[in-house]
Amino acid sequence: MLRYFNMNGVFAIYKPSGISSAKFLDRVQATFTESKVFAHDLQQARAKILSDLNTDKKWRGGRAEKKASRTKVKIGHGGTLDPLASGVLVVGVGLGTKKLQFYLSECRKTYETKALLGISTTTGDSEGEIITHNEIDHITSEMVKDATKKFIGDIKQTPPIFSALKVNGKPLYEYARQGLPLPTSIKVRDVTVYDIKVFEDDLLSTDHEFKTLVSELDENGVPKEHGLENNPTLNDSPLYFSSQYLEKCEKEEVSSEVGKPKILPSDKDLPEKLPMIHFSSDVSSGTYIRSLISDIGRALESSAYMVELIRTKQSEWELGKNVFTIEDFEKDERIWGAVLKKVLDDGGKDIDLKSEFEKIASEVAKESPEQDSHQSKKRSIDEVEN
Repeated sequence: MLRYFNMNGVFAIYKPSGISSAKFLDRVQATFTESKVFAHDLQQARAKILSDLNTDKKWRGGRAEKKASRTKVKIGHGGTLDPLASGVLVVGVGLGTKKLQFYLSECRKTYETKALLGISTTTGDSEGEIITHNEIDHITSEMVKDATKKFIGDIKQTPPIFSALKVNGKPLYEYARQGLPLPTSIKVRDVTVYDIKVFEDDLLSTDHEFKTLVSELDENGVPKEHGLENNPTLNDSPLYFSSQYLEKCEKEEVSSEVGKPKILPSDKDLPEKLPMIHFSSDVSSGTYIRSLISDIGRALESSAYMVELIRTKQSEWELGKNVFTIEDFEKDERIWGAVLKKVLDDGGKDIDLKSEFEKIASEVAKESPEQDSHQSKKRSIDEVEN
């Protein structure tokens, strides 16, 4: 039986849509804590806790032992993904948690996203409430491609109003909910969009799975957006283009100004399926993709909201190459334990997980017949002795 020591380091796992990063990480932690792969390290951690607490009188009477027994494998992540989003979740284990700050604030990330045009929401995605309905008939494929170019480079971003950020100790969304003006402007972020690639095969397509959002009614039966569409907290944030695009406009003596979003007339309805934009963006840490989508919609004199988001790459971790799935950890521990150990020790950059799993599985399969033969022989002896 293989024994594993010093299981410390960083790896990446695919987080599916529909679950928060915290809950998904709890699932990974539970799997590791219950496994034999981390048994040695966990035993040492629990022994240290007992040693530290036994000198303190208040932890006597079995309390120290109880706390130690509840200790789990130390784990953390290098950048959360919303429940709606899926993709690369960087995870630190043991001493590897000290390396997570780089992934939280310093590395590049790549996202593939889909958005629908014509509606803005409180959250910038399909989980929010509708703020406005906007015209879409004037939008062409060329306009979309031209609009994305305005955001490539160094830009300022206004975080979504419905985020966890606070102003004067109060969450931004509480100001929006109550229709209150912010006591101070939202602090913009300086981020970098290295590239945006528009997928042209389904650009402005209405042949997709996403249904158009339906207005929610308030207690009086009035669509909620009627009370939100003129809310300054939600609608007055500046639209920022990249400094590189602005310099280009100045050099070529062309205007960088765009008109305000065209509000859909009350006697006109949006189609059952809204046109979709689908693109990949390579960005710096701290970039809000929901804000980027919303701003692209505004640059088209319309609006947009996100319906799908996949983080395909974060620093050296890339889907389809060196990123685990939760199903990998449901396999034979002798296999996934050896693969994970190699990734933690080597950094994972040059490892192809599919090939590595096949290699280790083959090695384990060669060992198994000998183990099975030994176990069979032992049972036979036991039967004779009984």
